[in-house]
Amino acid sequence: MHLLLTDLLICPRCATEHGLVLLAERLSERRVLEGWLGCPVCRERYPVRRGFADLRVEAHGLPEKPAPAPGTPDVAFRLAALLGIHAGPAFALMAGRASFLAPRIAALVEQLEVVAAAAELAGWDEQPGVSRIAAGDRLPFFSRRLHAVALADAAATSLLEEGARVLAPPGRLVLDGAPADAELRLARAGLRPILRQDELVVAERA
Repeated sequence: MHLLLTDLLICPRCATEHGLVLLAERLSERRVLEGWLGCPVCRERYPVRRGFADLRVEAHGLPEKPAPAPGTPDVAFRLAALLGIHAGPAFALMAGRASFLAPRIAALVEQLEVVAAAAELAGWDEQPGVSRIAAGDRLPFFSRRLHAVALADAAATSLLEEGARVLAPPGRLVLDGAPADAELRLARAGLRPILRQDELVVAERA
């Protein structure tokens, strides 16, 4: 997990905008490999193990199945184009199946740190450009701080409003597996839909 990511994190339990405090036990090349993220308000602590931060309010363990392989280059290139990030420094969030593309997306854009939110990624090794986390129904980020967000499968429905909340202007939100009412929900969240192709929806914050 990139050290600077800690500046963007809030406690998902009490949802205050005070931020989390890093208690690092092991650092390497500006990446947190072992430690804790603590909330100064509710005193909850979230573990960082092998670079993976479990930021769920109620953790239910980690999957025992093998970690998924990164997605194919052509799919990653298409998603990168939809997200509209051409250069960093920037932070992008990917949840659901989109998170499996994180290493390839990070390799396409200089100084882009991709936050890959999926419990299955605990089995991946730490790698440049990718910060791995597990998140619940509330994304553990300050509002309007991420430069792009991609949500796939169930996350495209369950995290739609949260994805909109954490998106900074003029960022884009990509939904792969978008619900039928996606455009209405996005508009209510302050985003402007700019593309729909079947279950793929792209919106932007002006």
